[in-house]
Amino acid sequence: MSAKHFTRPFNGVWRCHFSSAPWRRTASNRGDGRTASASAAATAARQLPRWSGRSVFALSATAGLLGFGLAASGLEGPPKRTVVLFDTKITSPNYASLDELEAALREIRREIGMDEDIISVDPEDLHAHGYSEWSTTNPDGLPVAVAYPRSTEQVSIIARVCHKYRVPIIPYSGGSSLEGNFSAPYGGISVDFAYMDQIIQFNREDMDIIVQPSIGWQDLNENLSKMGSGLFFPVDPGPSAKIGGMIGTNCSGTNAVKYGTMKDWVVNLTVVLADGTVIKTRRRPRKSSAGYNLNGIFVGSEGTLGLVTEATLKLAVIPEDFSVAVVTFPTIRDAASAAAEVMQTGVPVAAMEIMDEVQMKVVNLGGATAPRVWKETPTLFFKFSGTKAGVKENIGVVQKITKSHKGGTFEFAKDQNEQRLLWSARKESLWSMLALRKEGEEVWSTDVAVPFSRLADIIEVSKKEMDDLGLFASILGHIGDGNFHESIIYNRQKPEERKKVEICVDNMVKRALDMEGTCTGEHSIGWGKKESLLLEVGPETLAVMRQIKQALDPLWIMNPGKIMDLP
Repeated sequence: MSAKHFTRPFNGVWRCHFSSAPWRRTASNRGDGRTASASAAATAARQLPRWSGRSVFALSATAGLLGFGLAASGLEGPPKRTVVLFDTKITSPNYASLDELEAALREIRREIGMDEDIISVDPEDLHAHGYSEWSTTNPDGLPVAVAYPRSTEQVSIIARVCHKYRVPIIPYSGGSSLEGNFSAPYGGISVDFAYMDQIIQFNREDMDIIVQPSIGWQDLNENLSKMGSGLFFPVDPGPSAKIGGMIGTNCSGTNAVKYGTMKDWVVNLTVVLADGTVIKTRRRPRKSSAGYNLNGIFVGSEGTLGLVTEATLKLAVIPEDFSVAVVTFPTIRDAASAAAEVMQTGVPVAAMEIMDEVQMKVVNLGGATAPRVWKETPTLFFKFSGTKAGVKENIGVVQKITKSHKGGTFEFAKDQNEQRLLWSARKESLWSMLALRKEGEEVWSTDVAVPFSRLADIIEVSKKEMDDLGLFASILGHIGDGNFHESIIYNRQKPEERKKVEICVDNMVKRALDMEGTCTGEHSIGWGKKESLLLEVGPETLAVMRQIKQALDPLWIMNPGKIMDLP
């Protein structure tokens, strides 16, 4: 039974009284780079009943209040084996009553100051912060309100007040996560860092930079380029990703094969803990062996342990030379086998991506590289970088390897503009898939990663199972580090289609785990892959994670229901 079913009788019964009118922020004046997705969410929201801020608050609050009780009636799924370490008792969370929710919002407004539009209860805002068209899973429930802090101090106030009244806190950055990472199944306050998007300090000589969480990685690199720094930030997930979300999910992107993932580029963090306490994880040297590696705890924690308000990031030197090329193969297995050998040979490619014939068709349909049209067969994308001599040598080695796996002739981007267009076609592949949807359709996109030696096996089997669905489905991914994605278009109005896709994705995850892989290489766990995480690490390891969560967030208010179920 859904949360909506439980809350329906209360619609219009409870009323919330505020001294100020609800504040509206539209996609056009949002100013945080989320225009496309926010606009889509707003459009969807406009199709909902036109509630007032008060009635939405009441309905969302009811959903939040009932959320924990609903766990027993199916929201969290069937009971799972739970391991408790060291005889430590972990108590069930007891979230705020409606009166306490109202009191918390009043107190936040009062402490921060009524002159700033810090809190929104606008229906479209709530919908945009509780539902994502990107995500494969959207649990019932919306946040009660959205907070827009401007500083670490304001985030600390929000956390302290929410801790006092036991109000759930859900961090929101770029809004492009794929596993329900910022959903609000227990109501609460969504903390949107849209106004915290600045570069705080650039240390050119030290090759690091201190930033706020809502600056996008592309905006960061654009600023570094304008400053003539000769440096760049190499972690490159989806174009709309922002640093806060990238830290929360330990994301990677196409450059991971050379530069690693987000965890490798974080020097230190400023974190607001559940009770409002502000800490720094380290100081600014690139290496330190002083105490526990707290960066390793907070990076990838999805806001379940604290809210990141500042990050010191390492920067890399822009290479002297670049080259981008594609090479086609008769089968997806041939392409995957070639990719594995490139890595096993130790060729220092800057990036290596795979697209099947369906995804290459999507590139052509999208027209991103028009008038150039690419062969619609399984294809490897390569990026080479370094010195001119090094790039030339690496291209020669990779050409020999791909030829031995039935690869065709290398097609190189003719100039820098075509390099950019070609690589952007790969980077925006999910956007291209979303653009092909018809009314009622959604895209299910998820990822796994396996050791190199099993790449060809899992991709070949997964590709065949996807093709057998009879749906528009493709494989693509960061094959250079064993990470690939399935993207499948299905009609949400046809339960039989969704069921087929669920089974296909579930099989892919189990297949990856059987091959000593992981259920997610870069999308993180969120709401959608909690059962997969349990299968991957086992109940004892999950119990250790639960103990860390309990120690830092004893009230379980920080992004509850993500990574692990409530106790």
